[in-house]
Amino acid sequence: MSIPLTVGNARVKEARKLSRRSVRTERRLFLADGPKAVEGALAVPDCVVEVFATPAASETYADLLAPARLVTLVDDRALASLSDAVSPAGVVALCRHLDVPVSTVLGDSSPLLEQRAPASESKPRLLVICADVRDPGNAGTVIRTADAAGATGVVLAGHSVDLYNPKTVRASVGSVFHLPIALEPDAAAAVATARAAGFTVLAADGAGDVDLFGADLTGPTAWLFGNEAWGLPDELAALADHRVSIPIHGRAESLNLSTAAAVCLYASARAQHPTVER
Repeated sequence: MSIPLTVGNARVKEARKLSRRSVRTERRLFLADGPKAVEGALAVPDCVVEVFATPAASETYADLLAPARLVTLVDDRALASLSDAVSPAGVVALCRHLDVPVSTVLGDSSPLLEQRAPASESKPRLLVICADVRDPGNAGTVIRTADAAGATGVVLAGHSVDLYNPKTVRASVGSVFHLPIALEPDAAAAVATARAAGFTVLAADGAGDVDLFGADLTGPTAWLFGNEAWGLPDELAALADHRVSIPIHGRAESLNLSTAAAVCLYASARAQHPTVER
């Protein structure tokens, strides 16, 4: 077994620089921390450049790491320097950026779409547009929820958090590698493009004129979610086909972003998949 690299090793130092967004953007590289993220990354062709692992983790996750072209052993301190987790699991993958154009999320050819559904079901019917979502944990959770609900793409629009922020990647629990994700600086353009592609755009809005459970969710739908603190600006919500509210039956003022997204996405999933074979 080779001698593990230490925290002062040049390769470890270069990888550690990816904690900065500017470096991630310039190099088109990011770090995926933990076994779920590494497993997801290794399933995407040509995504993983290198996997860093402690000797103990390389044995624990030997089967998971088998597809990796390069596994570099590092000591515990070096691995901890590449992770922002309180208790690192011992494996971190150095990955290439994987965001795609908005057109791909809307239905153009994509290896991730082909992995998710057979050809007869390849046309996207459920899309998520996040506008100015700033919290990396929320962004990652919405991506994870979209994946679970069967959405075929996510657009991080406007001034949203960096997709490759370590907390975003970790909160997605591998889902950033499961479905196409696009980055669109202009949120209005994302909405317009979705409508032009045949999606009905529904803005999640507490003051919406349509009740979620009375809305027609059977057709191709793009859910538009806004910022955690101030929601959707009026001018952006006005571009949607409808503003949809989630009924509140108790005394809570509202739902947080990730919870609201889960309720809306699963309402769509139920409408679009009314029968489930078990």
